[in-house]
Amino acid sequence: MNNTPLIQIHNVQRSFQTGDVTTTVLHDIDLTVEAGDFLAIMGPSGSGKSTLMHILSFLDTPTNGTYHFKGKDVSTLSDDALAEMRNKSVGFVFQAFNLLPRTTVYENVELPLVYSRKPYTRQQVIDAITAVGLVHRTDYSVSKLSGGEKQRVAIARAIINDPDIIFADEPTGNLDSVSGNQILSILQTLNEKGRTILMVTHEKDTADHAKRIISIKDGIIGGDVQVTKRRFAKDGPLQK
Repeated sequence: MNNTPLIQIHNVQRSFQTGDVTTTVLHDIDLTVEAGDFLAIMGPSGSGKSTLMHILSFLDTPTNGTYHFKGKDVSTLSDDALAEMRNKSVGFVFQAFNLLPRTTVYENVELPLVYSRKPYTRQQVIDAITAVGLVHRTDYSVSKLSGGEKQRVAIARAIINDPDIIFADEPTGNLDSVSGNQILSILQTLNEKGRTILMVTHEKDTADHAKRIISIKDGIIGGDVQVTKRRFAKDGPLQK
């Protein structure tokens, strides 16, 4: 049995240099993420939560400290190796959806498979679309979808490569409460099926849907608690 954590960072610091001024955004962060976790990183604007997520998802590198992903020291990887790891091991869900507006739901979800240059079947794409309750929208242009439906497409795209972890950056930030609940329900269902999810949010109500809440302020982790009374979204993923 493999007991190696999926993610383990130690004494991670991130600083930015502007002329002679150094601004430190993250201070000596320690964090462990096990496979199957559902974490919410919660903090106000400017707390460092997005910077931390960018480091964990290989979009940025720490100034100091160590980062091991599945036991591998990330600092030893080349840019090409990091890009390959992002494509294979990570799925992204963004607040602004980041979809291609003039293409169909199917084409948006298919895109990571195209980039991977590996053989795949149409059924793989349909399965991912079905998992978020949008099979009836498969051939729709995403420009015709509601905000909640667009975010569901983004989740389907995030899971299509069967990643080790899904990073969700304020996934309900642009949605009304009903659509937001549908998104949180989908994420909870994916987690119950074994997927690891790390969600960034500034809202306590959203964070309460996770299993674990990491509180961050001024670049310092101030709390790491298991959610004893986890909220479950009332609106299921298959509602239209």
